[in-house]
Amino acid sequence: MHDELTALFDSQGGVATAGQILTVVSRRHLEMLLECTALERIWRGVYSLGVADSDRRLRGLDLLCGEVVGICMDTAACAYGFDTQGGSDLHVLNPAGHQLRHAEGLFVHRRDGAPLITVSGRPTTTPAWTAVEVARTLRRPRALATLDAALRSGRCSRDGLSRVVAAQQGRRGIVNVRDLVPHADGRAESPMESEARLVMIDGGLPTPVLQYELVDARGRLRRLDFAWPEHTVAAEYDSGEWHLGAEALRRDREKLAALQDLGWLVVPIVADDVRRHPSALVGRIHAHLVARGCA
Repeated sequence: MHDELTALFDSQGGVATAGQILTVVSRRHLEMLLECTALERIWRGVYSLGVADSDRRLRGLDLLCGEVVGICMDTAACAYGFDTQGGSDLHVLNPAGHQLRHAEGLFVHRRDGAPLITVSGRPTTTPAWTAVEVARTLRRPRALATLDAALRSGRCSRDGLSRVVAAQQGRRGIVNVRDLVPHADGRAESPMESEARLVMIDGGLPTPVLQYELVDARGRLRRLDFAWPEHTVAAEYDSGEWHLGAEALRRDREKLAALQDLGWLVVPIVADDVRRHPSALVGRIHAHLVARGCA
């Protein structure tokens, strides 16, 4: 790599325009760098030194527009640490005086009046606004997961979410979000735990305590995903990843035995229970609660 070209990219966070590059190397050299993947075209006329991550793609947009581009939706949620979708698309605010257009992996939004703060030097819709706006676009289970994650991040409060719901009144999907905010709980540790809890709520089960802690007979702290402590009934979500392998199997059996020694009944939950057989899951938990005296 040409030293002057490397210095150009380093000075701009790994991005440069075609015009800047061609002041240092020939067009043929640029084509060769693209062919060998030393450079990657990220936007029209903008290139990255090597493979571009989301931050570098945003810096490329900054370079294209001549100003720092604001972010919203999932991209803002990711910046705050509560993105539950895991997508790679960028969601940005159209800068004043520019006309960015949708492109592959890029969604451009107008959010006139949306409250903004600066996060790592970039204008960003505020945490609660972001959480509600993302949740409005999702199915109820994933919407609750987003609200849970927003609370868990410590960036939002339930009151703050409620205020934003009122501010976005009348917008598509806001009724679902308004109904879900009272059920949002930052103790949920994964989107699937949120989905499972919504199945329980919709099924009319008593509200479980999340991440309930108790100490077993050997003095070890145990945590339960969902618990009804007064009836010593619990439900545990099995992600399938954390529970793979001989060591994981040993750990699960040890935990189950410890809970049984304390008189707890544990209902295992897998993704199919939540998404394909929710009524059966509710019925199973309800039967155990009834058997232990829950009216």
